Amino acid sequence: MSDANKLSSADVAKLLQDPNENNRAEAAAKVAGTFGASALTESERQIAEDIFRVMLRDAAVRVRQALSESLKDNPDVPHDVAASLAQDVDEVAMPVIEFSSVLTDKDLIDIVRTRGTDVQKVVAGRRDVSEDVADALADTGDEEVVATLVNNKGAKIKEATFGKVLDKFGDSDVVKAPLAMRGELPIGVAERLVTLVSEQLRDHIMTHHEISPSMASDLLLESREKATVSLLEGGQKSTTVQELVDQLFDNGRLTPTLMLRALCMGDTTFFEVALAKRVGIPVVNAYKLVHDKGDMGLRRLFEVAKMPEQFLPMARAALDVADEMLETGGDDRQLFRQLMIERVLTAVEDDVDTENLDYLIGKLQRHDDSSSDAA
Repeated sequence: MSDANKLSSADVAKLLQDPNENNRAEAAAKVAGTFGASALTESERQIAEDIFRVMLRDAAVRVRQALSESLKDNPDVPHDVAASLAQDVDEVAMPVIEFSSVLTDKDLIDIVRTRGTDVQKVVAGRRDVSEDVADALADTGDEEVVATLVNNKGAKIKEATFGKVLDKFGDSDVVKAPLAMRGELPIGVAERLVTLVSEQLRDHIMTHHEISPSMASDLLLESREKATVSLLEGGQKSTTVQELVDQLFDNGRLTPTLMLRALCMGDTTFFEVALAKRVGIPVVNAYKLVHDKGDMGLRRLFEVAKMPEQFLPMARAALDVADEMLETGGDDRQLFRQLMIERVLTAVEDDVDTENLDYLIGKLQRHDDSSSDAA
């Protein structure tokens, strides 16, 4: 370290005695700037820490702000100094609150509970936010704070905290948009988010287009089912699939068309777990019945699960393709879908001239709805 940067008694005297706050601020920055350097002796380090504590009591905000800016990302700052700066007025506190690794979760939670929105947003935007701090931020009930939190990729957020966020801000695009863009969401949270977005879509359709309520509901259901099935892309673990199925069932959203759509997209696991749930039997039993080559097992499952009879040949065709892909060792979903559509077109209606799976499922759904109405 150069002599110009070494601590000296002159620095201390200048800091403590100079009546000009700008000079004191410069001295504060100089002392803070040298702190943590390996060339400091233990004696010099102790002097610096004592000076920091003196500066914390300086009446001029400018001096305390200079100290905060200079120490904000220094991991060697004594905890009492960092905590005192964090409890100061906003312009002094914010640099330390945003960057300091010396502050503990307890410090940060206390800050969240006692400070205003601007400071809470700084906490929410820190490079790392623990689950406990995130939960405290969610408890603020402030839309801007929560939006900052869910937009922070470095924030660790528990599923229960996500639940709080959706309970409070299910109608807020400011919160839902960054939430939907997070790389990882618990499957139950993702499914719930899909539902909230779909309900907003329905409201938009009803207010911006001249369509009947029943048609709007059909569009809503199709949109929700597509998005829900997309949650299963990439090969979810069976435990996660079970969680999703349980949530869908508990909320009345485990519909036959959703199950068929998932199966036709190549997700036999979801189809099997969903059937087991609707029938009330272990998944292993449903698996055996689904793959019964005699076809009676699947038919019986459909009857008990109250699945539309018109869906049975379509499901069987999709399962046959899945079995073929398994035997050949293939895992190409695009090929699966192409083969499935070809088989279903043959199995269901030879005169359907389309490659659009949504059209086909929709056609069967409308056919089933009209049959129910007639009954």
